[in-house]
Amino acid sequence: MNDEGRELLTIGQLSHRTGLSVRTIRYWSDIGALPLDGRTSAGFRLYGTESVARLQLVRTLRELGLGHAEVRRVMQRETTVAAVAAVHVRALDAQIRALRLSRAVLSTVARRQSGTEEIELMNKLARLSAQERSAIIEDFADEVFSGLDADPQLYERMRSTMPGLPDDPTSEQVDAWVELAELVTDPDFRRRMRRMMEHNATGRAQTGPGQQPGAFMFFARKVALLAGAARERGVAPQSAEAAGVLDELLGTGAGAPRRAEVLERIEAGLDAQAERYWQLLALIRGEQPRPTTTPDYQWLAQALRAHG
Repeated sequence: MNDEGRELLTIGQLSHRTGLSVRTIRYWSDIGALPLDGRTSAGFRLYGTESVARLQLVRTLRELGLGHAEVRRVMQRETTVAAVAAVHVRALDAQIRALRLSRAVLSTVARRQSGTEEIELMNKLARLSAQERSAIIEDFADEVFSGLDADPQLYERMRSTMPGLPDDPTSEQVDAWVELAELVTDPDFRRRMRRMMEHNATGRAQTGPGQQPGAFMFFARKVALLAGAARERGVAPQSAEAAGVLDELLGTGAGAPRRAEVLERIEAGLDAQAERYWQLLALIRGEQPRPTTTPDYQWLAQALRAHG
C-alpha cells in the first residue's frame, strides 16, 4: 500500500517481514514504541518501512535482556541504548558473580557428598558479605584473646587477616571458607585455641613485660631452623644430639624458660590445630599454604619429654 509514493505496510505485512507475531507488533505499537503512520479506510493500522528496522532493534534489545519499559524508553528516545546498556552490564556482572558462586558451591557439594543441612549451611556461608565474613573472624579472635595479655601482634594478625572471596571463587576457595567458618564457630576449637593463648600469655608474663610483640614468630623460625633441621637429618628426639638442639633453642642459663612449661605450650598448640586456620586463610586467598610445621613441633615435644 502506498501513501503519496511512500510504501506503507499493514500489520500483517510487517509481521511477515520481521518474523514477529501480529500480537507482538500490536503490543509495541500500543505502548508507543512503534508509532503508526496511518490507517486504512477500514481503520486498520499502517506502518512505514522504517518500522521494520525499529522492530529489529526491539527484538535485539529484548534478546539482550532489556525489559519492556526500558525498550519503550529507548524507542521513544527518553534514554539512549548506551545508558541502558551500562545499567544492564552492571546487572549482568552481578548475575555472573552469583552464578559463579553457585557453581563453586555446587562443586563443593558434589565433592563433599553433602547432605541437605550441610548444603544449606554452605550456601548461606558462601553468600555472606565481606563485612559479615570479617565479623565472624573478629568474634572468634575476640573470644579467644579476651582478657589475656597474649602477644598483641598475634591477636591483630588473627583478627585482621580475613581475605574476601574473589568475584569468581574456585570450588577450593569456597570449600576453604566454609571449613574455616565451621572451624571458628566450633566451640571445641575455640576452647583449644583459648587454651593455647592462655599458655602464650603465661609465657609472656614469665619472660617479663619487656617481651617484644611478635616473639611467637621469632620462636617459630628458630623451631624450623633448629628442630626442623634436626628432624630432617633424622636425629632421634631421645638422642644426645637432640639434647644439644634443645640447649641451643631454649638456652641453659638462669633466664632460660622452664622446659616443662615450653612443652605445655607446644602441646596446647598441637592440640588446637591452629595451623589449619592459617592454611585455610591461604587457600581462600588463592595461595599455596606453607609447608606444615606440625612434624617439627611433634619432634620438639618428644625431645622435651626425653630431656626435660
